[in-house]
Amino acid sequence: MYDFQNFLLTKEAAFQLKKVKDELRSIGLGLKIWDGFRPMSAQWKFWEILPDERYVSDPRKGGRHTLGTVVDVTLVNILAEELLMPSSTLDDFSEKAHRSFMNCSEIAIKHRQILEHTMEKYGFIGLPTECWRFDLENWQNYLPIED
Repeated sequence: MYDFQNFLLTKEAAFQLKKVKDELRSIGLGLKIWDGFRPMSAQWKFWEILPDERYVSDPRKGGRHTLGTVVDVTLVNILAEELLMPSSTLDDFSEKAHRSFMNCSEIAIKHRQILEHTMEKYGFIGLPTECWRFDLENWQNYLPIED
């Protein structure tokens, strides 16, 4: 969807995400980062594919990924292998991705809880319908980054 492969965030979001990574490292885990800043042109492409505001921001109303304050992440082990989560893939737009989904293994729920707790501890707020998605608190105080 993008023409670049760099991972971009605001300075504040990057600083807080480093704290998350450091804490996870202290318990033998890591963080795999799938996505951060998204140009508005890409936001429109996502909206064309899935025009459902539970999962994709309507670009006419803005787009949180365009602020540089959103990260899509999951947990990994020391070998950088993804840990089991209730939703087996990024962008699984089903109930399995919802933070309230409980019809899965206890270990998947535990991993989701570790991720949520650690992200929240450092100022990230989870989206109820996407267990991998976190917004830096006060995201609404940021302006979109231009393409």
